[in-house]
Amino acid sequence: MSLLKEPDFGTPERPGEATVSVDVDGLSVAVPEGTSVMRAAALAGVDIPKLCATDSLEAFGSCRLCVVEIDGRRGTPASCTTPVADGMRVRTQTPKVAKLRQGVMELYLSDHPLDCLTCPANGDCELQDMAGVVGLRQVRYGYEGENHLDAETDRSNPYFDFDPSKCIVCSRCVRACGEVQGTFALTIEGRGFDSKVSPGAGELFMDSECVSCGACVQACPTSTLQERSVVELGMPTRSVVTTCAYCGVGCSFKAEMRGDELVRMVPYKDGGANEGHSCVKGRFAFGYASHPDRILKPMVRDRITDPWREVGWDEAISTVATRMRGLQERYGPGSIGAISSSRCTNEEVFVVQKMVRAAFGNNNIDTCARVCHSPTGYGLKQTFGESAGTQDFRSVAQADVIMVIGANPTDGHPVFASRMKRRLREGARLVVIDPRRIDLVRSPHIEAAHHLQLRPSTNVAVVNAMAHVVVTEGLVDREFVDARCEGFEEWEEFVARPENSPEATESVTGVPAGELRAAARLYAEAPNGAIYYGLGVTEHSQGSTMVMGMANLAMACGNLGRDGVGVNPLRGQNNVQGSCDMGSFPHELTGYRHVSDDAVRTVFEELWGRTLLSEPGLRIPNMFDAAIDGTFRGLFVHGEDIAQSDPNLQHVTAALESMELVVVQDLFLNETAKFAHVFLPGASFLEKDGTFTNAERRVNRVRSVMRPKAGKHEWEIVCDIATAMGYPMSYDHPGQIMDEIAQVTPTFRGISFETLDKHGSIQWPCNEDAPEGTPTMHVDSFVRGKGRFVVTNYLPTNERTTSRFPLVLTTGRILSQYNVGAQTRRTGNVAWHPEDLLELHPHDAEVRGVQDGDEVTLASRVGKTTLRAQISDRMPPGVVYTTFHHPVTGANVVTTENSDWATNCPEYKVTAVQVGLAHPLGARDADPVREGRPVGVE
Repeated sequence: MSLLKEPDFGTPERPGEATVSVDVDGLSVAVPEGTSVMRAAALAGVDIPKLCATDSLEAFGSCRLCVVEIDGRRGTPASCTTPVADGMRVRTQTPKVAKLRQGVMELYLSDHPLDCLTCPANGDCELQDMAGVVGLRQVRYGYEGENHLDAETDRSNPYFDFDPSKCIVCSRCVRACGEVQGTFALTIEGRGFDSKVSPGAGELFMDSECVSCGACVQACPTSTLQERSVVELGMPTRSVVTTCAYCGVGCSFKAEMRGDELVRMVPYKDGGANEGHSCVKGRFAFGYASHPDRILKPMVRDRITDPWREVGWDEAISTVATRMRGLQERYGPGSIGAISSSRCTNEEVFVVQKMVRAAFGNNNIDTCARVCHSPTGYGLKQTFGESAGTQDFRSVAQADVIMVIGANPTDGHPVFASRMKRRLREGARLVVIDPRRIDLVRSPHIEAAHHLQLRPSTNVAVVNAMAHVVVTEGLVDREFVDARCEGFEEWEEFVARPENSPEATESVTGVPAGELRAAARLYAEAPNGAIYYGLGVTEHSQGSTMVMGMANLAMACGNLGRDGVGVNPLRGQNNVQGSCDMGSFPHELTGYRHVSDDAVRTVFEELWGRTLLSEPGLRIPNMFDAAIDGTFRGLFVHGEDIAQSDPNLQHVTAALESMELVVVQDLFLNETAKFAHVFLPGASFLEKDGTFTNAERRVNRVRSVMRPKAGKHEWEIVCDIATAMGYPMSYDHPGQIMDEIAQVTPTFRGISFETLDKHGSIQWPCNEDAPEGTPTMHVDSFVRGKGRFVVTNYLPTNERTTSRFPLVLTTGRILSQYNVGAQTRRTGNVAWHPEDLLELHPHDAEVRGVQDGDEVTLASRVGKTTLRAQISDRMPPGVVYTTFHHPVTGANVVTTENSDWATNCPEYKVTAVQVGLAHPLGARDADPVREGRPVGVE
């Protein structure tokens, strides 16, 4: 494939029918009202020269290169800022405009370095291109006199340089930072000749509010903002369109290559989830794929205290198969199992669960998705009939009121957050429900109408109180409820009880009753009210209850079945949705169908040629308990680091140490690999061929940019293990795996690699009724028929503060790092977040004698770790906060075994802790509770 160049129409598309007819240089074109002359010309096949214009930004009209003549009008208007009119006749190539354009270009070049042959943007520079387009052959002004050629380059950012000597002050970077990203970190400083792009008076990029999303780099028409990878490797020569392997937004990128080397990741304008935008992780943090820490040879050892021994693939696979069969012979068929990963493709996840069910002969398959969003699946299935979010991301552009509950989109889902912030700047109102004051509460040009700063673990009490307001103040959408729902009367009686009122729950939640009432009214009275939520909802002992509570609230207000509304989970990892869809739970086959369903099981049995068990298998916590009891002896861990990411790590490591065979398949020797007997090298997303499914149910193609460095695709390795265990599994291509998925999964019936290549991406359900997918769920009726209201009693968590552990710890993510950090810590992103910090309210710090930057101990009833304190008023007194990206901290050493009542999703967000100044190293007493620091680094 050659380098993919996407067309740039100069100004954004305008909605509506093409009703305005325009003549451009004798070519007729019909466009929607409000379209610019520049875009109309481009659609007619006429490219007007431009520098300040690009179709991702609103027209600015500063460069004056796009001037045209229009019959019947005086002067030479800028085509980017001039809207079309019916019957308009435009001339883009006249002697007058040619002379004007050449004069403009002369001025630009008179203050620009003449280093095209050595410039890293040579061949990819719009200024260079436009000089040729306008036919400039000389600069009459010369190159003497005052200029900016000695301006100093800012090299502070780890990924790109800012060279102001090459800046033409077109403002595209400034506008991209504001309009696309919504950070407003850049500005134009000075006037006239002294005008310059600035990240802040006297500041470097790294000292500014810049979040390194790359929008400015993407927008720059010269090499003023230039990726260092291009400087070091040269311009790319070919492109492969693929999907980012970080968060659940699922951004599409052009992986631009030079030979077999990845030069840069460029956000793809036709990406359904991101439409040409990106974040620092997807745009720049891909270097881990070629990091020297990667293990590229299979390794085995008899005991975890032995050194690793490199072996060939045949020996590694034979070792796994032989030892797994031996464990079953000694301990029974259910003594082995597997854990699949939300970072892997749908095809890889599917073959792992197939291996467990058909080759292992049990249902002992679980996934990391259960420890984050399984309450979403349960709660939405109970109320709506489908275990997934209701809208596409574009839908937020129609929302009038947005409720963000237990999510931090600017850090966890930044590209979607930019969409949301754009809508908020247009006038939508925002309600944030979170114990922590996240950036969305107040950011440039946006401010939440209400921040309900609840106490951790009281989500259900808050949503019940909001529902109480809706019911008792006559705000229910009776027409919607009567036509489309059931169970309303019982639920209405429940939430109307006095104990569910904002006044009665205030002492529990900490949310002022008046503030909660105002927020509930705002949501209920909005023409379109949308709910977006994250792990701050699901990772609680009442996670499933809260999901049902939000569904109740949305149904009561009629906020389902159209654009701008819905109940929308923001999935944490790139394929959390897909991992769940693919049957990775011990009780469900693909499409969320229970293993006890004889008809469903028969479909799989006939295709796979194996009798499948009708009883659910073991969840991850059950596997650990059984391992310690001696009945579970072998575990295949596919792409997960459970010894860092799972709760109560003391229990996790005890279980791993108890097993006779632990097989880890991953890129790096992670924390779990310390307990492994076989290590199978995995493939990075750049080496994968398959699909990911993002948070909006969008199935995106993942295409191989290069061959697997370890020699095998991950799906091939799994198939080889199953075959060696006596169950033949073989595919020629991952597209055949997707065909099998479609054959056995009704919601995927119409999905294939061919249809994805044709449409770009598809949101399931995709079948005979919806051959091009389903952007919005539950339009005319719910999947289950009628939406079901469920009574959601609030039950306090068993995790209570005490005099010994008086504080509550809650956890979250930060923009620059991802999950356990195995990938991002091996990139330049460490420049922003080199360690996990403990955010501590000034009051709590003062009473403990803690100052900013002090090393402190963080202890719970199950463990203790050490990290540095950061004094912050983002949390209320009594609540502390940290991230979990660095294994040296081992934050999950202190989290407990408490979990959601329905799904066993761990209660990561509520742990009773104590914080104190760390003892000097030499004086630290031996502690029977395992500390976090010995965990080590990957």
